[in-house]
Amino acid sequence: MRTVHSPRSTRVGPPGPAVQRKPNGGEPRRTARRSVVPDCRLSPWAGAGSGRMGGRGAVTALGRRGPMFDQQARLERVLERHPDAVMVEVVPGRPALVRRDQILVAGHDAGAAEDLVRRWYDSRHDERGLTRLRLRAPAKVDVCELAVQLSGSGRHRRLSVSPNHLVQGQPMWWSGPADLPRPAPPVAAPVAEPGSAREDVTVAILDTGLSPHPWYEKADWFREQSDEVAEVLDGDLDFELDAQAGHGTFIAGVVLRHAPGARLRARRVIGGDGIGDEADVIRALAWLADWGGADVVNISLGCHTFDDRPSPVLSQALAALGRRTVVVACAGNAATDRPFWPAALKQVIGVAALDGDDRAPFSNYGWWVDACAPGVDVASSYVRFADARTRFDGYATWSGTSFAAPAVAGRIAGLAARDGLDAVTAADRVLDPAHRSTLPDLGVIISS
Repeated sequence: MRTVHSPRSTRVGPPGPAVQRKPNGGEPRRTARRSVVPDCRLSPWAGAGSGRMGGRGAVTALGRRGPMFDQQARLERVLERHPDAVMVEVVPGRPALVRRDQILVAGHDAGAAEDLVRRWYDSRHDERGLTRLRLRAPAKVDVCELAVQLSGSGRHRRLSVSPNHLVQGQPMWWSGPADLPRPAPPVAAPVAEPGSAREDVTVAILDTGLSPHPWYEKADWFREQSDEVAEVLDGDLDFELDAQAGHGTFIAGVVLRHAPGARLRARRVIGGDGIGDEADVIRALAWLADWGGADVVNISLGCHTFDDRPSPVLSQALAALGRRTVVVACAGNAATDRPFWPAALKQVIGVAALDGDDRAPFSNYGWWVDACAPGVDVASSYVRFADARTRFDGYATWSGTSFAAPAVAGRIAGLAARDGLDAVTAADRVLDPAHRSTLPDLGVIISS
């Protein structure tokens, strides 16, 4: 595995207590945590067979069908394709990926942050609600430590600053699918029931983009999509389907199977290799807010953060959507209870995956998960593509929390359309524990 040397580190105060959300959604509760020194050490990636991070574990992910992916090799490929990616480990055994020499600042804090890092920064890039500060590489600034100093202690603690975390949708690696897609026979197109009280329910999908498909290619909302939404199926030009290609198209189909009359609005935030970053997600959220928002937003991707606390910059971008928008996100596929963002945020519905009546072996779980839905061998729309090994004719079966989340998003959108409800009211009804069964650390059960 390629070795990247750690930037220098200076001892600073602890990042503070861990934040947990009450199961019933009230104010966060705080639990004491042993102080740690933000060191941002680089560490080898553990195998995901058990879903636990840290140490040198097995390097293959174990699923219902046995070993599926060599995690160490997959990490090496990510680092090779993204030379500015750095793996950091502030809390021992809990690594995260960040962009080297970048910090993100909420727009209103940009001036103050720039003044504080002026001696190190190389350039400033302003976007709506977000400023990206690029630091000079020769300065070898530890971006994790800098974020802690600017936002976690002293008189500067109110600054909303974060490293630019990588968000992932790579199969069986933090988020996204848990196995490879498999060709499936055609699935009947979803048909909206007549007499729906609302015909304007909109679901935004932040993912790999969207490819044409018979289920929706004649719909007005699909023709309104820009060319930038098109999925990249073979970005590395190796004549094979990229690992995450078709992910957005598959998710769109899952939403439509539960809400056939929904209007979808797609935005590409990760590439065909399943990699993007926090800035890409924030940029898409700002675009969505400018566009007028959506009733429901599905985010089937995410990341662990360097300190296991939510990124304040991403949190503010989600809050800017307003209280009438429901955000649903996948819980991730590492079989761990480590908080996965943005699913673990208080204002987001985090969704785990079920295999029958039990938690899918790959699914994350924990106090921060709100709901669970079937996530194994899900059938949906997919791309048309043929390589030397496999031929896809527009349909596939796939597994992962990525596909449990849009089932919940679709259920909320479908109820809103049928009964003429706003999305928040529909979500409250779908997730009402008084009328549904629950599972510990998995939340409310949403059946197929």
